[in-house]
Order: sequence, then structure tokens, then C-alpha cells
Amino acid sequence: MDNLISLVNKIQRACTALGDHGEASALPTLWESLPSIAVVGGQSSGKSSVLESVVGKDFLPRGSGIVTRRPLVLQLHKIDEGSREYAEFLHLPRKRFTDFAAVRREIQDETDRETGRSKQISSVPIHLSIYSPNVVNLTLIDLPGLTKVAVEGQPDSIVQDIENMVRAFIEKPNCIILAISPANQDLATSDAIKISREVDPTGERTLGVLTKIDLMDKGTDAVDMLEGKSYRLKFPWVGVVNRSQADINKNVDMIAARRREREYFSSTPEYKHLAHRMGSEYLAKMLSKHLEGVIKSKIPGIQSLINKTIAELESELSRLGKPIAADAGGKMYSIMEICRLFDQIYKEHLDGIRPGGDKIYNVFDNQLPAALKRLQFDKQLSMENIRKLITEADGYQPHLIAPEQGYRRLIESSVVTIRGPAEAAVDAVHGLLKDLVHKAINETLVISRILIDAFVCMEETACFSQLVTCNGPELKQYPALRVEVSNAAIESLERMKDTSKKATLQLVDMECSYLTVDFFRKLPQDADKGGNPTHSIFDRYNDSYLRRIGSTVLSYVNMVCASLRNSIPKSIVYCQVREAKRSLLDHFFTELGKLEQKQLSSLLNEDPAVMERRTALAKRLELYRSAQAEIDAVAWSK
Repeated sequence: MDNLISLVNKIQRACTALGDHGEASALPTLWESLPSIAVVGGQSSGKSSVLESVVGKDFLPRGSGIVTRRPLVLQLHKIDEGSREYAEFLHLPRKRFTDFAAVRREIQDETDRETGRSKQISSVPIHLSIYSPNVVNLTLIDLPGLTKVAVEGQPDSIVQDIENMVRAFIEKPNCIILAISPANQDLATSDAIKISREVDPTGERTLGVLTKIDLMDKGTDAVDMLEGKSYRLKFPWVGVVNRSQADINKNVDMIAARRREREYFSSTPEYKHLAHRMGSEYLAKMLSKHLEGVIKSKIPGIQSLINKTIAELESELSRLGKPIAADAGGKMYSIMEICRLFDQIYKEHLDGIRPGGDKIYNVFDNQLPAALKRLQFDKQLSMENIRKLITEADGYQPHLIAPEQGYRRLIESSVVTIRGPAEAAVDAVHGLLKDLVHKAINETLVISRILIDAFVCMEETACFSQLVTCNGPELKQYPALRVEVSNAAIESLERMKDTSKKATLQLVDMECSYLTVDFFRKLPQDADKGGNPTHSIFDRYNDSYLRRIGSTVLSYVNMVCASLRNSIPKSIVYCQVREAKRSLLDHFFTELGKLEQKQLSSLLNEDPAVMERRTALAKRLELYRSAQAEIDAVAWSK
């Protein structure tokens, strides 16, 4: 069972060392779940004397006003008989104090280091461990004494500040309250009982101690209080007789004071029947046994809390990602890995492993055909336009065989309108490729070196995708790098779009430049070439003939549309989609190699709040893992 108190001692020290003092914060706290005994009392209640009697040493600062201004976590460790007593502070881990007057001075100095000499208070605890053969294994938290007035040099708010601090400790469900009340005052006015009743109305967690029993007025006694008749708690009250101020001034030996205390209870008729459970020695043993029992009952819940919190902390740290290496090579490596992963995720979108690539196919299968279908060619193939182009093509003399130049001009003026849908298809695909850049950036995760090494060994891209999806933070963890990668990808897509537009429009222009002769050779030849030679040159073609020309040209243009419907997507895929998969960040990588370390560092600048959060989470995770290891060690040793 002694292992249990030592276990909590270790975890409490780890809490303080790693910044968990139980105060309200954005981080989970382990401190408040640990069973502890908080010592509560008003000023001049004898609180310090009780603690010194339990320890058997003079070590606490004394004086007027508020002397205790920080919580003191007092951890007592019983050592073998004959061993030399010593004390250690958590903030001075390699220094042993054998002079307890020096311990008192260090408590004062460490308090001033935290609060200054302004007599302010602080919730950051001081950890003091005392090793002695004359103590029991026990941990107590000495809190500032409750007061009703501020002394000179202290703000008026200190009265409420102290009460708030005490309340923050004792309202925790795993806190045992050791309420110190002087017997020569009415319990109804006891500061300790008043605040204990507010946070523990049933008295389930409160242990009562009566001090100054020997200073009560003659003819009065504390029997009703000690027997729980004046104020009942779940556990019996314990009475103690502290050293008088004269004894303290004379440095009366603590062992002698304990002996005198035992003699007082055993020889005083009113208390003789209670002597077996009175005195500071009994109090220490009772507290140790009680604390052990509480710890034993709470350990399963603490284990569950620790395991759950570790998982939550690891998950958030995973989302935030690991800090970047400080050297130039490490920074370059990190940037390259982030970019390669972005590139991989981008390809997965295009290849259908992730959603989005299907929208490009929709451009080819629906949008382009619909745009081509909407080309009515009404203006180009109206009777008026056909007559105009045909007659103009003849020049000053009528054609002999067929109005070839007229055909060519009609076809060219019709086919050239296909440039609009072709250009729109290029722009539509470009827009979708840009959208996928933003998607891929938001999904890009910074992965650990272990994952990177695992990726090298992997052959299945999909497996890699599944592996990285659940690990690491978003690329937006590094705003500057996010912007640069996004800009570089968009610039590449712009260059690819320009190339694609040029190539795709050339396909349309090719159709205008060279007509498929076989199409016209297969047309039925009409002996009537139309036109009456006696008519004016502007009226030499009849409507029937012009309609046949319009029909022929429309058939040819439709054939060209069908052909371009297939070749435009090929051009776009070749110039945009394929190039985006192959070389999206090539230019960025080239420029990256030219950057100095300072410029590389600027790309990996994080939001300071993220960096601070990661550091805080890492320290808190270290605490919980340490606590988990300590609990497991105790469990295995049983």
C-alpha cells in the first residue's frame, strides 16, 4: 500500500515539473484527478503547528499576516531507523537539506521568486519531500490561511483570491479536506468548516482537526466537538495539542512535544476515553491509512482517464504535426516531402482514387458536345449569306464547274465558330484542375519520417493514400508554404492552359485549312449547276441550288464537329491533364533549390499559436505517459 502514496507523489511532482497545477486551462489536467489531502484553516488556527507536529520538524515560515502564499505540496517518506533525516525541493533536485531552518528560508525565497516581494499569492505549488524515520508515508497540501482582511502591502482582493485558490483545490471530488479549527473558538465561525461545508455538504471528504484544546477557558472542554455532537462529520474528529509560542521560541524538541501531547490526553479526565485517537501521531497514521484507501479506490478511474487522455493528446499532436528540423537540409527535405505528397494526392484526384477527376470527363462527355450542338450555323448558312459568299467567290466571272471558293469560304466561316466551344473546354478543364489544387492542398498531410520510409517500401499507391489520410496536419500548418505551392501549381496550370489552348485551336484551324476532298467526291454530281447565264451576275443561282450548297456544307461541318469532339479532349488531356500529373511542381522544385536557408525557413513559419499549442501538448503528453508508466509499474509489482 505504501507504493500507492509513493505513486501519487511521483505523479504530483511530474505534474508540477510539466506545468499542470490543476488550474483551469485549455489543456487536460491530471492534477485534479489525483487523490490528495488539502490542509485548510484560518490564520492563527494552528495549521502550521499541526503540520510541523506531523513531520516532527520546525520547517514552515512563521510571522504575522499571510505567511503561506503558495500551495506547499508536502510529501513525507518513511526511511529506515537510524537514517539521517533530509529534505529535497523539486526545484532543486540535486540538493539535500539537513538543516530545516534552511528549508524554511528556501520556502520563503522560492515564494518570493514566483510572487516577488509584493506579498501576492500564486497557485503554482512548491514541492517539498521530507525523508525521515519519524514520519509515515503521507502527502499533504498546505494552502494559504483563510483571512478576512488584507495586511499592508497587499491588495484588497487578496482575501477573495485566497478563498478562490483554496476552493479550487478542495472542490475537486478526489480531494480530502483536512479542516483545522481552533477549539477555543465557536465552530460556527470556523473558516475551515464554513468553506468545507460549502464544497462538501455531506462531510464525506472532510476530516476535522481541533487545535488549541489546552487553551480553552477553564470549565469548558471540547468533548462534544471531538465526539461529533457539535458538528458531525463522516469521520471522527481528532484533537491535537500544539507547542505554545514559548515552546517554539525556546526550540522545544518536537519529540518531547509529542510526548507531552500524549500525556495531556491520557491524563486529562475529560479526554481520557478519547486518548487512543487523539494527538498528532495518531493524526498522521490515520491520514496515511485514509489516503491509501482513497488512492486504491480511485486508481482504476485514473488509469482510464490517463489512457483516454493520452489517445486524445496523441490525436491532436498528430493533426498539428511534428516540428520541422532546424538545419537547411532538414527544412529542404520537409518541404520536398510535403510537396511530393501534395503531388501524389493531386494525381489520386485525377486518377479517380479520390473524387474530382470525373468532372473533367463530364466536360468531354457532356459540356463540349452540348456546346457544339448549340452551334446553329444559321448565320453562316442562311440563304442570303450563301448567295453572298458564292457570288463573291466567283469574282468577275462565273465558275465553270463548281463554286469551290464559295464552298471553302462557307466551310471556313462555319468551322471557325467551333473555336468558341474548344476554348471553353480548355478553360473548363483548367478551372477544374485549379479546384483540385485547392482540394489537394487541404488534404495534404505532413507525415513523419517513419511514414516516409514506409512509403518508399510501398508499391500500392492506394495503400499509401489510406495510410497518410489518418496522420498529420494540413499543409495550411505552414501558411507561407501553402501559398507558394498553390501559386506554383496555378502558374504551371496557366502555362499548360496556354499550350493546350494553342494546340486545341490549331486543331480547329487545321480543319479550316484543309478540306477532306473525299467527302465532296462522294457527293452526287448535279448537271444543273444552276443559274441562268442571261441573268445578272448577282442573280445567277436559284434558291434550290443554294439550298443544296448549304446542305452540303452543313453535312461537312457536322462531320468536322464529330471529329473535333474526339480530338479536342485528346489535345486537352495531352497538354493539360497529362502535364499536370507529370510536371505540376517541376518549376517550383527548380526555384526551391536556389533559396537560402533564411528563405527556406520563411516557407516553414508556423502560426505561433500552433507552435505554442504543440509544445504545451507535448509536455502534457509526457506527463500522462509518465503517469501511465508509474501506475503500470505499481500494478506489476503487486
